[in-house]
Amino acid sequence: MTETEAREEICRVGRSLFERGYVHATAGNISVRLDDGFVITPTDACLGSLDPARLARLDVNAQQLNGDRASKTIALHTYIYRATSQFHPQTRCVIHTHSTHCVALTLRACGEELLPAVTPYFVMKVGHVPLIAYHRPGAPEAAQLVAQAISRYGEAGTPIRAVMLERLGPNVWHDSPAAAMATLEELEETARLVSLSPSAPEPLTETQINELRQSFGAHW
Repeated sequence: MTETEAREEICRVGRSLFERGYVHATAGNISVRLDDGFVITPTDACLGSLDPARLARLDVNAQQLNGDRASKTIALHTYIYRATSQFHPQTRCVIHTHSTHCVALTLRACGEELLPAVTPYFVMKVGHVPLIAYHRPGAPEAAQLVAQAISRYGEAGTPIRAVMLERLGPNVWHDSPAAAMATLEELEETARLVSLSPSAPEPLTETQINELRQSFGAHW
């Protein structure tokens, strides 16, 4: 993906997420990793009205080269890119939102992970989503905990594509902005289903999950 394509895709995905209510006001951010650095949404930018020319351009050390001031979450994004390199080396995009149903689930006790294996597509398209204890937005401690979770799950043979920051929102990553958005959509839809369920849903059985592993290569 060229820098021009990355800028256009970030704006397209940002607008789509905003128009469908996955982000609001100036919440959320999107980055793309290039061969020689990063492009990321500016701090306090509305994802629904991004200008490709004003996105922040950073070098390989995450030092800003041009554009509006980069989102403060660039440190977290770089931790994610670095940690996923041995498990998902083709990772090119990280998306962070404050998606309503995902955040709502963290306002009540939900264990070490945001969601159980309640639907086959959640298992196949998202996988485990570890819950990261609350830290203020941009806190370096949160970035370190995310990197540790990525390594822990990857080394256990269940590489992840998402984490959930308690009271803030999910971070998802994939090979392209479109693929990262699809992962986010599946995650938020699963959270919505669980939130709407009158009682805690029963997760899939181990036999059912094994079928998804064997048939679709699910990492669970």
